[in-house]
Amino acid sequence: MKQLIKPPKLKPGDKVATLSLSWGGAGDSGILWRYHQGKERLEKLFGLQVVEMPHTLAGSAYNEAHPEARAADMMAAFADPSIKGVFSCIGGDDTLRLLPFINYQTIRDNPKVFIGYSDTTVNHMMCYKAGLASVYGPALLTDFAENLQMPAYTVDHVKKALFGGGPIGEIHPSDTWTAERQECSVENKDTPRTFRPNQGLERLQGSGITQGRLIGGCLDVLDWLRGTELFPALADFEGAILFLETSEDKPAPVNVLYMLRALGAMGVLARLNGLVFGKPYANAYYEEYKPIIAKALREYGRGGLPVLYNLSFGHCEPKFCVPYGAAAEVDCGRKAFTILESGVV
Repeated sequence: MKQLIKPPKLKPGDKVATLSLSWGGAGDSGILWRYHQGKERLEKLFGLQVVEMPHTLAGSAYNEAHPEARAADMMAAFADPSIKGVFSCIGGDDTLRLLPFINYQTIRDNPKVFIGYSDTTVNHMMCYKAGLASVYGPALLTDFAENLQMPAYTVDHVKKALFGGGPIGEIHPSDTWTAERQECSVENKDTPRTFRPNQGLERLQGSGITQGRLIGGCLDVLDWLRGTELFPALADFEGAILFLETSEDKPAPVNVLYMLRALGAMGVLARLNGLVFGKPYANAYYEEYKPIIAKALREYGRGGLPVLYNLSFGHCEPKFCVPYGAAAEVDCGRKAFTILESGVV
């Protein structure tokens, strides 16, 4: 795997930008209150100065019609030396349309914290292509704008990943989880979501301890990137730990099999040192995915690859942050996942 540039860590008082890189709902009249709630959390909980880029709040209709405007916001945020971090408002399904308008040199020349998940996987791969280590983690409209308060688990991991300079350390699974959907209305803002007990980490296969650098994202979105300039080179998977999770589309087990087979056919699976899989959205197909993952790995000669399952990242709340390119460890005996270094400097 190529060496990535780590961005400077955030500090209280830093200016950060929010971006609508895919779905532009942050600016829609019925959701704008939630955007401001998430913004307030960034300011009060983390001490950041939050600014919007020109089209962050332009609304879903405008942003869908203007991928070039969304890309311009991303480029402007990276080019502005006063902005120290970039936060994705939310994912969506068409970030790939930004591709013709991205200048990788602008990203490389201006390393700064970049965070988000889901369709923001595309932007992470833009950062990766530019050589910047970004962070797969919370988004503004989902996590930072959580009803009543952010879960302490998410807050702690944001502080560790974005503000801390030392190794992140062992990642313990969250004790609880939720994917409960509620009507997104201001009248509902003080209604807490129901959090359920979490099962904890599972070892699906493999033995011993393995290490590697982290690469991955939302499996559904990575599948969209196959054949584009954004999909990493095979050499980038050599000795890596691949982190994968599934979206709110809840792909059927057979479709997960097809996506994993594609990675096998491309030679990705053959190069890995380990695999960590996030909690499926809403626990959908929780049991059904496990034999599918094992089947795909077995078909490509990786029946002994260390695999941990049900990690708290991606499309579940609360979540931890996954820094691209950071060294990590999978311990099959202890069913433990550890991020051995920082994602920032």
